[in-house]
Order: sequence, then structure tokens, then C-alpha cells
Amino acid sequence: MLLLGIDLGTSSVKVSVVDVEKQQLVASAQYPETEAAIISLQTGWAEQSPEEWWQQTGHAIALCHKKGGYDPADITAIGIAYQMHGLVLVDKNQQVLRNSIIWCDSRAVEIGDKAFDEIGHEACLSHMLNSPGNFTASKLAWVKQNEPAVYEQIDKIMLPGDYIAMKLTGEITTSASALSEGIFFDFQFNGISKDVIEYFGFDDSLFPVMKPVFSAHGRVKPDVAAALKLTTGIPVTYKAGDQPNNALSLNVLKPGEVAATAGTSGVIYGVSDDLAYDPQSRVNTFAHVNYANDAKRLGVLLCINGTGSLYRWVKNAFAGNLTYQQMNAEAEKAPVGSNGLRIMPFGNGAERMLNNKQVGAHLHNIDLNLHTLAHIFRAGQEGIAAAFRYGLDIMRENGMNPTVIRAGKSNLFLSSLFTQSFVNATGVPVELYNNDGSMGAALGAGIGAEIFTPSEAFSNAKVIQRVEPQGDGFEETYQSWKGILQEHLSKLSS
Repeated sequence: MLLLGIDLGTSSVKVSVVDVEKQQLVASAQYPETEAAIISLQTGWAEQSPEEWWQQTGHAIALCHKKGGYDPADITAIGIAYQMHGLVLVDKNQQVLRNSIIWCDSRAVEIGDKAFDEIGHEACLSHMLNSPGNFTASKLAWVKQNEPAVYEQIDKIMLPGDYIAMKLTGEITTSASALSEGIFFDFQFNGISKDVIEYFGFDDSLFPVMKPVFSAHGRVKPDVAAALKLTTGIPVTYKAGDQPNNALSLNVLKPGEVAATAGTSGVIYGVSDDLAYDPQSRVNTFAHVNYANDAKRLGVLLCINGTGSLYRWVKNAFAGNLTYQQMNAEAEKAPVGSNGLRIMPFGNGAERMLNNKQVGAHLHNIDLNLHTLAHIFRAGQEGIAAAFRYGLDIMRENGMNPTVIRAGKSNLFLSSLFTQSFVNATGVPVELYNNDGSMGAALGAGIGAEIFTPSEAFSNAKVIQRVEPQGDGFEETYQSWKGILQEHLSKLSS
């Protein structure tokens, strides 16, 4: 018996096939191999085509099948993870009305800020645990204000993973977790927020039926099954945003457990049972995958937009034909602190942890007689690690004090230099696992199909490496980096 996991990322779609009995990977593939484009029609805008997501999903599944080693007929359930906060709009014929406004798009910041003031800070924070900010609700309001002809045609609004499930099954569903990440969910009433709906003038009919994350979200249609070489009628039994799903894949389900990821964006995600919030909404609280009315499980999320995106820019701008592995090896040649070179990794939209300010990416203290490629590569990784420390200190202000952080050995955590810099910056050990989002989605499908319990799903998960803090002087590097950031923030506020 096999499970199929789909991870709809910003850069690509990755799929994995997992063996139920062993909870082990059978095959995986991603498409495209190069990073998918982000459409930016204006400064601060970021869009992608849902139709292209669907095409990429089909290509990734076909590539996975081509690798062999399994019979697609043995796949019995599907799970989906997806980039969070994106807005997908379809008409009554389930046709996409416009490109998706994705997570790092900044156009709705002012709309969200105004809603926060007019609904009331206390009402927003005590009921939604967040300000409307730049999340999905504010993006929908932007469409309503600026594209009324599009808005009038909307039958249903969705998150990106809901769209992939719709294409597979023809059914449209949502969950408390999905609604909360869009700032549509009222935690006091366990339903769609009347304050948000009434303030923005949204119609209740725009929202899909709400189901648990682990439940049947539809069954694969015959034509889709034939095209993807799957069995007609197999269910989609799990849908979750990429960060709750990353936490699931690391077995981070209980209060106090903490996960991290450092892909296109960087995230620290801790589980809590307390309906708490950051007064400035710099870190955000959403319903976790195992949230229930009688067992509150919240995910407290710190997001840094510019992590892998910053290192990709460094590669494109400076590395020539060097691979990421070669860049990492080169970075090891520079000393801790990169001889004073500092990089701010904030060039990918408004940063929530910086009060939705657009600080931009910057290189500081460049010495043309001293600094080499090695210094630039190292300063990039150190700047990202420093940004994680800055955000974790905000989480600590709000009662999240991890003693260990779990992460998958992927993306930036493939770099031993970055991993050690992250650990030294935060002062928290990291446990690394062989996992990824698509495998987590597959295991989530198994939980949703009641093939196994969460504890059974991760019974074979093993720590492959534990990295402890070292006294290497990174605190001095961090304080220097933080001083530069605060100077920028002060200028933006004046």
C-alpha cells in the first residue's frame, strides 16, 4: 500500500510516494528542475499561475512514475502541502479568474493596516490572534477594490492547496487551519470571522465547506486518474500549508515542540495550546494541523521572506557556474563574521517580523581590498542566521522558548556552515531529519485515511545529526548585524 504526497512550493512542485508499512520513501520527483518564476508586475507584487501549478503537478507525478519501483495502482490516498497565504479565485465553472496573489506579495499591506485599526486591535488579536496584515483576506479586499469585474465573477476563494485538490477531485473544501492562515477564522467562535466578513463586505457563499485537515476532501475524478495514471476514486485525505506540514513531517504536534525550515522563506514554527498573540503581530498564530475545538493546538509562526531567496540572488549575482555545494565550501574559507561584511536578507517583500516594513536587501562594510567571494557567500548565510535570531527573540518575548529545534536536512540546512551559524546565533541545538514536505504530505494522507495514527506515522523517524552551539564569537557578529538593521528601521520610521 502506497501514499502520494504533493508539495506545492514557490520554486517547484515536489511529489513523493511513501510505503505505508515502512513509512519510507519509495520515489520522489520535482518539476520544474529550475526554479519557477514569480510574476512581479509592480514593485512589491508577486503572483503565480494556478494553471501552471497544476501542469507542474502533473509533470512531477509523471516523473515520479517514470522512476519506477512501484505500481501507481497501489497508491490509496493523497496528501497536499502548499505555499501559504496565496489567494486563488475561481468562477462557478471552476475556472481561474486571475493569477494567484502569493504569500510574498505586499500590495495589501495598507488595506490590512487600515482594517486592523477600524475593526480594532483588541478585537482582531483576541479573536483572529493576528492583524489582517498582508494575508489572504486583505488580498481579497484588494481584488474587490481594484478589480471589481473579477470580484463579481468569484464563486469560491481558495488557498493554493485547495486548488490542487479541486483539480484532482472537482470538490472545493477548506479547514480551520487554512481559514486561520488567511485571517478569516475566529478562534473564539470556531468559525468564519463575522468581523472580517462584515468589514470587507465579503459574501459568506465565497467560502468552501470547512472540514478537518485530516479528512476526505474529495476523490480523484476518472479523467484525472487516467491522465495521471492513478486509480479513480482514491481520496485526498490531507491538506495543509507548508509550514504546518513541515512541522507534521518532523512530528512537531505537541505544545512546546518547535520546527524550522530555510527554503525560499525561513520559518520557525512552534506548537502551543494557548490562544495567545504578539501585540504587534510580528509573529503569527494559526490553527495547527491537529487543531480541534476541545484540544487547541496552535502554530506560532515566525516567517522571514528573504532566506533561500537571498542566497539564490547571491548565487546568480556572484557565483557564476558554482553550485550551491561549491559556494558552501568556498564560504568555509572566510572567518566567522566575514571580516565585518554584513548582509541584510530582506529583499523579498514586506517582512511581518519588521512590522510589514520593506527594508530591502543590503550589503554593508564592503572592503574592496579584503572581501572575496568567500566572504560574500559566508556573510549571506550569516545574515540569514542573524535574521532567524532576531525573529526567535520576538517569539521568546511571546513565551516560546525552545530547548531544541527540529529541521529537515534540506535547503540551507544542507550547509554545515549555515546550520552551525543558525545554532550559534539562536543558542538552541538543532536536530536534523531526512524529511521533506512531500513526504510529510504523504504521511498526512495516511493519517487522514486512518491507515495509522500520528505516532505510528513517525515511528521510524530518526535524528541523523544533532548540532550543538559553539562559542565561536557569533554573538558579536549578531549584535553588529542587529545594529545595522535597527538603523534602517529607524530611518523608515522617521
